[in-house]
Amino acid sequence: MRAAVVILNWNGASFLKKYLPILIECTPEDIGTIYVADNGSTDGSVEMLKSEYPDVKLIEFDKNYGFTGGYNRALAQIDTEFYVLINSDIRVSMGWLNSIIDFMDNSPECGICMPKILSEARHQEIMHNTSGNAGLNEQFEYAGACGGFIDRFGYPFCRGRILSNVEDDCGQYDNPMEIFWASGACMIVRSHIYKQLGGLDESFFAHMEEIDFCWRAKLMGHHSWVVPKSIVYHVGGGTLPNNSPRKLYLNYRNNLLMLYKNLPYRKDDKRSVIRKNTTIFIRMCIDMLSAFAYLLQGKFSFFKAVLTAHRDFCKMKKTTSKSNRCISYTNSYMRYLCGVYNRSIILRFFTGCKKFSSL
Repeated sequence: MRAAVVILNWNGASFLKKYLPILIECTPEDIGTIYVADNGSTDGSVEMLKSEYPDVKLIEFDKNYGFTGGYNRALAQIDTEFYVLINSDIRVSMGWLNSIIDFMDNSPECGICMPKILSEARHQEIMHNTSGNAGLNEQFEYAGACGGFIDRFGYPFCRGRILSNVEDDCGQYDNPMEIFWASGACMIVRSHIYKQLGGLDESFFAHMEEIDFCWRAKLMGHHSWVVPKSIVYHVGGGTLPNNSPRKLYLNYRNNLLMLYKNLPYRKDDKRSVIRKNTTIFIRMCIDMLSAFAYLLQGKFSFFKAVLTAHRDFCKMKKTTSKSNRCISYTNSYMRYLCGVYNRSIILRFFTGCKKFSSL
């Protein structure tokens, strides 16, 4: 067994019933062993797993430690070459794991990898042809698409998804490519790198933790790639819906924490300190513009979520440590980091750039 395929479950019994059998069928036993780490579920998930899937290795926790704490505790108990972090609402396809392991075997510089992530909803629509459109294409899924990137202010986007615009998959991004971040919905990482970095940052709890993890890995000289030959389908929003104020709060707070930890910074270099503080200040100003946009739309809970996120970031940064790094950060801002778009993706989006291929 070379890889531990680990589902972190929290009240996801319905997803497990639907997608776990497919995962078992499509994961070769000589390559991967399947684990379910349960984050204190109360929906009968554990009982169902014990009775219906006794061969799946089960790790039980006493409460919900979040995405970060749950995975850190689970992976600390597993000894293998590769860790595969995968959501319970993922439908895998045949050969999904083989393709990535083969790529990483032949690319020692690749420490973190992800498959192409497509929309499960669109896939089901195509399979059942409910739209009556026989020419309907597969569609990328919002959370990861075909590889993650960030702009100079820390806003994430994907090859196949810029802000709210998600592209159809017409094979336009089918080449493997180095990226900035791999989606936590399905991420494969060499276990020694996971341990070297101390796992996911538990102060994040959930959301943005995989971007922070991949950024920290880059600072230590490890690369992240997407391998589109490997395909999975993602439901998305399985734990927190996309319109959740809680999800919005975590995204805004954690993005600022990520910038604070990882942006260029040297105490003996005043210019790097000024650049870092300026970047975070501009980012917070942009956030506040979005907060007032929510207020004008009558979305008071969203407005409050952004304000609370900023307040909590200001508190948390006092006890947040800068990330370790072995790469010099003194030249050209972040341009040397593969996967950074050194302009504002928001400005480009609202001036007409809706596709990754147009950047």
